[in-house]
Amino acid sequence: MTAIPLPTARSRPVHWPRRIWRVVQIAIVVGYCLFPCYWMVVSSLRGPDAIFSNDLLPLNPSLVNFRGLFGSANNFGYALRNSLIIASFTTVLALLIAMPTAYALARTRMRGKSVVLGLVLAGSMFPGIALLTPLFQLFRDLGWINQYQAMVIPDISFALPLAIYVLSSFFADMPWELEDAAKVDGATAAQAFRKIIVPLAAPGVFTAAVIVFVSAWNEFLLANAFSIDLASQPVTVAIATFTGASEFQQPYGTQMAAGVIVTIPLIIVVLAVQRRIVAGLTAGGLKG
Repeated sequence: MTAIPLPTARSRPVHWPRRIWRVVQIAIVVGYCLFPCYWMVVSSLRGPDAIFSNDLLPLNPSLVNFRGLFGSANNFGYALRNSLIIASFTTVLALLIAMPTAYALARTRMRGKSVVLGLVLAGSMFPGIALLTPLFQLFRDLGWINQYQAMVIPDISFALPLAIYVLSSFFADMPWELEDAAKVDGATAAQAFRKIIVPLAAPGVFTAAVIVFVSAWNEFLLANAFSIDLASQPVTVAIATFTGASEFQQPYGTQMAAGVIVTIPLIIVVLAVQRRIVAGLTAGGLKG
């Protein structure tokens, strides 16, 4: 009886129509997501007279919008500084709170741990508009209006639950033997966490840091209420108040240019650490 040879990798049929259709689907989704960014870049390169043009490419590219963006009328440099300070402080403080909290939730044997984690995550879904009036009254009584802490503290409260959720999933996937081995060598629980667990949890920490930073960088609702003066306004609020430069008839060109300046650094950061972000988001997904 003759044995039937099994198909090898070379002899397997290639379903080209299915593969081409899959590539087309991916291209449609990517194009749909990136087209607004492309249109923003194209609009930022148009002059004041062609800002409402529908051409896919600027006929006469110009950097006049970027020159007007950094003019004295917009104070865009101060807004960038404010956003960087607010987002950086929010990220650092949120991680300092989220890492030990997530580690305790992941490592502690307790009943109802999933319920506690669900309640923590539900905190990020609370509408910010409901907190606007009481927070404004509280910060006004404390004298915090136009102060960084009036924007950092609410940003932490909204970004912290998601950071705890991401980090707890990553910590739960780490083997317990690492901590036990460190304690056998004489390390305390705090030393084992700081010197062993945190360095190994770098992908999860990077993921949480990017999520918190982007959330604080893009926040507008509360910042618009708590930052009245130009000295404390972040870029999200400053862009909404742009008036352009003296040679502009409308502020749309400078707003598009500001969108490019604000968005490109975030894209670069995400692309630079995308492998760590994917590792952090998928942590715990293969357990069992």
